[in-house]
Amino acid sequence: MFFNLAYAFALLTLSPVIAYRSIRHGRYRRGALQKLFGLSKARASAMRGDAWKTVWLHAVSVGEVNLLPELIERMRVGNGKTAFVVSTSTDTGYDLACQRFGAENVFFAPLDFSWAVRRTLKSLQCKQLVLAELELWPNLIAAASDAEIPIAVINGRLSENSSRNYQKFSRVIASTFARLSAVGCQDAVTAERFRACGVADENLHVTGSLKFDNAPTTRDTDEVQSRALWASVDPWHRVWCVGSTQAGEEAMALAVYQRLRTRYPELRLILVPRHPERFSLVANLISAGGDRVVARSESHQGRRPGVEVGNDQWKANEVVLIDTVGELRHWWGVSQIATVGGSFGDRGGQNMLEPAGYGSAVSFGPNTKNFDTIANQLLAGGGAVRVADERELEAFVDRCLADAASADQLGRSAQAIVNRHRGAYDRTLEMLGSLQSFKSSIPIRRAA
Repeated sequence: MFFNLAYAFALLTLSPVIAYRSIRHGRYRRGALQKLFGLSKARASAMRGDAWKTVWLHAVSVGEVNLLPELIERMRVGNGKTAFVVSTSTDTGYDLACQRFGAENVFFAPLDFSWAVRRTLKSLQCKQLVLAELELWPNLIAAASDAEIPIAVINGRLSENSSRNYQKFSRVIASTFARLSAVGCQDAVTAERFRACGVADENLHVTGSLKFDNAPTTRDTDEVQSRALWASVDPWHRVWCVGSTQAGEEAMALAVYQRLRTRYPELRLILVPRHPERFSLVANLISAGGDRVVARSESHQGRRPGVEVGNDQWKANEVVLIDTVGELRHWWGVSQIATVGGSFGDRGGQNMLEPAGYGSAVSFGPNTKNFDTIANQLLAGGGAVRVADERELEAFVDRCLADAASADQLGRSAQAIVNRHRGAYDRTLEMLGSLQSFKSSIPIRRAA
């Protein structure tokens, strides 16, 4: 009851903001009934089909959704009578999940009202609940625990600040942590933080980060090569991709680009904003600076929009804007130089392992609190560079262009670090296999 009242008060307080964003940007509208009242019995029955049981995997947005395809594929082996369904909380995450798993297997996660989560668990006939990273909703976890449904957290992360704040309210929240059946932590430090918040020792596992396993291994794929062809990338180009950007970061990248391209005519820029509602704002920003916008959404036919056959060069005054969802992973592979956005403001950074896996020269800003473990591993191994501001970012890109050999070595070091930390999927599957609903049924790829 306490959490229901708290959520209702929060919704009421934030209703003007929610209404504005819904009207202005179309956010929060989709799946409203599922969010407020949970998944209906009819919809859940269609998702289950003839399956005897259901595993519910929740991934809040795009980054978490990208972790699930290999996991689900391997969980299916030996579990033919089990349905695997995925919920997400954002429109972008939902659209990507539908692409990856089929719309028939995807739904919007209910808000953490007790009636909504109980209805969803009951309708799904859920036998296991898997939460990606840190989606600890008290009513959902309590309802699953009361129904004797194992609850696992995969790729668990918990920052020092979050852990400290949870401990301040331990009288209210400690029971939520104590109900977790298994927590696969990205490292030992994270495991200690979960322990301090109330997770039992026997339920803690250090599995490593799935993002290392999920990182790409080669640029020689159709997904990367087709995008390089679309953008008219020539062998002499040095492509700089600035991805997952937040407000202010695109302007900084454009200013650096405009200054450096006068000395380095081979430099080209790709911008990938994090949120779709900002696509048009970034397009206007590019145009206001005097450059031509080459928007990915305008054409997917193998070449850039507005060019003629035989004249498809990518000119220095053109900035490629990726105004589509779910493509950033492949655009990192088009670039030799990468800057991971969300790290120059208060967002806390984004996944830097995708460009690292391709062997790009990786940089990011001063705030990577959401990815500190990964960022520190890359920095310690000489696989990335942290820059403080626009001046240092320009110096980084300048060095990469002036000394290509050093930039390439930075990329090779990044790849080596990624490869050294792979194996988290095996450890995660072993952890899930120890739970009641999957005992002795999940194949583990053990080293010879």
